[in-house]
Amino acid sequence: MTTKDIQELIRLVNRYNLSEFKLRDGDFELTLRSESFSKASRKEVVPSVIPIQSSIPAVQTVPVAAAAQPARPEGSPQAGTEAEASNANLVEIKSPMVGTFYRSPAPEKPAYIKVGDSVDNGQVVCIIEAMKLFNEIESEVKGKVVKIMVDDASPVEYEQVLFLVDPNA
Repeated sequence: MTTKDIQELIRLVNRYNLSEFKLRDGDFELTLRSESFSKASRKEVVPSVIPIQSSIPAVQTVPVAAAAQPARPEGSPQAGTEAEASNANLVEIKSPMVGTFYRSPAPEKPAYIKVGDSVDNGQVVCIIEAMKLFNEIESEVKGKVVKIMVDDASPVEYEQVLFLVDPNA
């Protein structure tokens, strides 16, 4: 790891207001702590692991009906049950790393996919830039893109949902 890489990590820690960042790569270990670390260390801190590079995008099938529909008070009519049933079959394509999400390979190029497009296994769906490296994220599911959950050029976190795909379409 070069000095420039470490400086970029420091900028990212400051940009995302992290109190602590730990990096372990083989025998190399780096810990960065901000001023807010002493305040955060008094509270219970849940550790998180952020992979540096991953060639396998995280894909998980979960029901997303609760997240997609607003909470209804008890006793209210179940008008959205048909939409909830269809959302239960959606597959999430998640970010395998922290970085910046891009829908296209370059600003002047068209997006890899858009809502309504069909995707195949292994098809590139977006790019995530992390530490000046552009990582192509591939789909591990075949289906139709129902929703894009992130705006172009937005920061994303590890395991953040990027796309919802209907494998039955």
